[in-house]
Amino acid sequence: MPSPARLDTDNRASSWQALGSTEFDVLVVGGGVTGSGAALDAATRGLSVAMVEARDFASGTSSRSSKLFHGGLRYLEQLNFGLVREALHERELMLTRIAPHLVKPVSFLYPLRHRFWERPYVGAGMTLYDLMSGTNRSVPHHRHFTRGGALRKAPGLKRTALTGALMYYDAQADDARHTLMVARTAATYGATVLSSAEVVKLNHAGERVVGARVRDVETGDEVDVKASVVVNCTGVWTDDIQTLAGGRGRFHVRASKGVHIVVPRDRINSETGMILRTEKSVLFVIPWNTHWIVGTTDTDWTLHKAHPAASRADIEYILDHVNTVLAVPLTHDDIQGVYAGLRPLLSGENESTSQLSREHAVARPQPGLISIAGGKYTTYRVMAKDAIDAALEDVSSGAPSSVTQHIPLTGAEGYHAMVNQLEKVAGLHGLPVWRMRRLLDRYGSLTEEVLAMTANDASLLEPLEGAEEYLRAEIAYAATHEGALHLDDVLARRTRISIETPDRGTASAEAAARLVAPPLGWDEERIANEVQAYSARVEAERRSQLQDDDLAADAARIAAPDTRAVAVGRALD
Repeated sequence: MPSPARLDTDNRASSWQALGSTEFDVLVVGGGVTGSGAALDAATRGLSVAMVEARDFASGTSSRSSKLFHGGLRYLEQLNFGLVREALHERELMLTRIAPHLVKPVSFLYPLRHRFWERPYVGAGMTLYDLMSGTNRSVPHHRHFTRGGALRKAPGLKRTALTGALMYYDAQADDARHTLMVARTAATYGATVLSSAEVVKLNHAGERVVGARVRDVETGDEVDVKASVVVNCTGVWTDDIQTLAGGRGRFHVRASKGVHIVVPRDRINSETGMILRTEKSVLFVIPWNTHWIVGTTDTDWTLHKAHPAASRADIEYILDHVNTVLAVPLTHDDIQGVYAGLRPLLSGENESTSQLSREHAVARPQPGLISIAGGKYTTYRVMAKDAIDAALEDVSSGAPSSVTQHIPLTGAEGYHAMVNQLEKVAGLHGLPVWRMRRLLDRYGSLTEEVLAMTANDASLLEPLEGAEEYLRAEIAYAATHEGALHLDDVLARRTRISIETPDRGTASAEAAARLVAPPLGWDEERIANEVQAYSARVEAERRSQLQDDDLAADAARIAAPDTRAVAVGRALD
């Protein structure tokens, strides 16, 4: 594998220059997991490819998911066997070959409420789930528990809330970090990747799309990018890009809001995650380092797409449902973080968003333009492959088949060896074993690159003020290697400080800003502005979560100015 790409300010400058001086085979619009995956797929086929993202990598849906790589047990009830089989195959690839440093097994307890019929019914579904996973999978078979056995695994459950339980396994990952690693791997294989680069116009030669006009959100500069084909991977903005192309497109995307809350680990006494059936769908209780993530909701969203807001009603829905099984109920005071994301669902006739298909669709609405939408985070690689397969019709040189099933993400190679040498490596750097393991599970073999920064500045080995689970080196590394351009990028996506601390990152904001200021060229005024903007974001989110409905929550959230320039969203909002 080539040396890992370094996404710093020099790389950004050269990437911007390349946009205007290169005629690309493929221009990917959107820097979420599907867009990043498409850029990687194209690059590893030998195509010249650029990917542009209006905000930050993974700043939309790809940082606000349930953070699971899973087959979707509930889709078996909908008889969507193809989707489940495909997703389970992808889960196994991530666990074993593509991203073992980022994707980890996780167990879920399914409490049974009804005697006699429910255990054989659910057990049959989990047996099928296991069988569809294949014989050489990396996670155990499901298991059956009596009520007493289930309570030993999850003492925090009400005894009256279950008659027994089943346990099964899936996988989880930090979605924002995973997406970033996909984008960085694409850059490693030669893709030009650029954040804060907004498509404001699609360029045509007659009826054919031949590229796009792109605005640098940081400077306001614009450039025309030439490409044989433009691939629209913008998720909930899919229809907006299709409109820029001058047409309605072959399909439409409907946004469904999913809200999650984050609570400290000691608030729920359990050794395992949980999955609870609700009247609409399911509710997950997911272990997340020293926290739990609890969610999600599933409601239509027609307001601002960049900053979907969680209302008090959303939060109370989650609390009400999880508290039906907890011996010690969660309260609003227990919540340390809240986040809301939008699922890009293919619009259908059924009015219930939870029933809309999670399969994806690819269309070529006009020559030179491919749109892809729908799908699940878990199947991003397949979506990317299908998009580039479709794009080849517009690439005169053609290209070989996709090889991404064989391509480990940056940081995967050497990861297992470093885990085997965990104590030794931790000792060399004077770090506790738990912290080194955490670094390895966030950066893989790139951990040495992170820690190399501390050779000339030992203070970088110290914990970040206000967010002691992170090292100061990780903050600096976000700017020197991982493409962070704003404080929000660092606290909300390169780290997850914005949802993991009671103050939601405000206590760490100034220290973090000062760490990224040198590589980003910030002066004192810029540091103060970034801290103020981040604090305003947190305050707006807190206010939105006190509102009773979506309309009021949205108004409260968008009152905070975007950390990126006002230029963002003019063409898309």
